[in-house]
Amino acid sequence: MTAGTAREPVVHVVDDDEDLRRSLAFLLESVGVQALTYPDATSFLEEFDPAEPAVVIVDVRMPVISGFQLQERLVELGYPAPVVFCSAHGDIPMSVRALTAGAVDFLEKPYQPQRMVEVVQAQLVQARRRFAEHAERSAVHARLETLTQREREVLRLVVDGLPSQVIAHRLGTSVKTVDVHRARIKAKTGSGSLGTLVRDLLTHQVTV
Repeated sequence: MTAGTAREPVVHVVDDDEDLRRSLAFLLESVGVQALTYPDATSFLEEFDPAEPAVVIVDVRMPVISGFQLQERLVELGYPAPVVFCSAHGDIPMSVRALTAGAVDFLEKPYQPQRMVEVVQAQLVQARRRFAEHAERSAVHARLETLTQREREVLRLVVDGLPSQVIAHRLGTSVKTVDVHRARIKAKTGSGSLGTLVRDLLTHQVTV
């Protein structure tokens, strides 16, 4: 299978209304968008591939796990997919809650087909970007996992812009030892330079 960032995004439709699931899947597939459907949040959580770029369309009121609870769970998992709520029971407080928690839109049932298609197509673009950024951030985290605690301490001070002499003073060690740590950090993370590594950390907002 190809890497996550190379896949075409899919749309996950999570709704206990079977007629809506079928009609929405048909609508999306009619414009060339692959749609996967689930009767409840539990099924979705058991079956979805977190590495596959996607947009999630979810109802608010569902048995066992509500749409809001599913949204919270996805946030906990760090799942970067755009979430669109679609509900027959929507009101302003509900939409505010959903959007405040990170949802990208809140549509009312019965939805307007053209509006739904426009929202999905726009969010598919965002899904590609989000998942690519997520993959890059994960790769940076993986590179940091190769470092020892002392190497992380040195790297944190490098990120702060401190030279080896100051780092050595802060850590109570020699400049030569600090330079050895710097060289090991560079080798372990596969970075062309520590400057490149620092740039990656700042760009992806990764904390050492």
